[in-house]
Amino acid sequence: MTTTTHGCDPATAVTRSLLGWGAVAGPFYVAVSLAQASTRDGFDLTRHPWSLLETGSLGWIQSANFVLTGGMVAAFAVGLARAGAGRWAPRLLALYGAGLAAAGVFTADPMAGFPAGTAAGAAEATSWHGTLHLAAGGIGFLAMIAACLVLGRRFAAGGMPGWALASRVTGVAFLAAFAGITTGSTAATVPFAAGVVLSFGWLTALAVHTYRNA
Repeated sequence: MTTTTHGCDPATAVTRSLLGWGAVAGPFYVAVSLAQASTRDGFDLTRHPWSLLETGSLGWIQSANFVLTGGMVAAFAVGLARAGAGRWAPRLLALYGAGLAAAGVFTADPMAGFPAGTAAGAAEATSWHGTLHLAAGGIGFLAMIAACLVLGRRFAAGGMPGWALASRVTGVAFLAAFAGITTGSTAATVPFAAGVVLSFGWLTALAVHTYRNA
């Protein structure tokens, strides 16, 4: 990572502005999701993935949450590239942002008793937009995991073992959480949500770190 401090020239100001969105994206997404989870009738954090908040009459809120968060992550990725973070990490994070945005455009299918009146268990039928939602999310999550591992290697090469370890642990933990949720078991819901929060925590810390050194 580039750690040289530059003056407040216009180019640096633009880079820092883009990096700032990375610090906002995670807290924004988590706060909006949890606010809905605590107020939407029938939503159970222990059984329902946050994507299901896209369903029902208020589903547009979570859809917008996905799109806006994806845009913020993509903006951060541009800032990260401008800050000298190499080639692959910014591209992977941009892909993650695009995946989030696409998951907002292509909404999830109702399932597991949510929204109220939906049959328990898996979705009765998978719609085209539900299929694209899963594909976009899967590609995005894998890109995020890869970005963690790529930056872990970059930090290690740059003599920053703490950041290297944090990046690698985040990537591996998120991979395990993602693998669990793909099984369809409700027991994996909470670990996956924890993985999402962890990965966004890492992204926020990375944005702050890079901003300070831009």
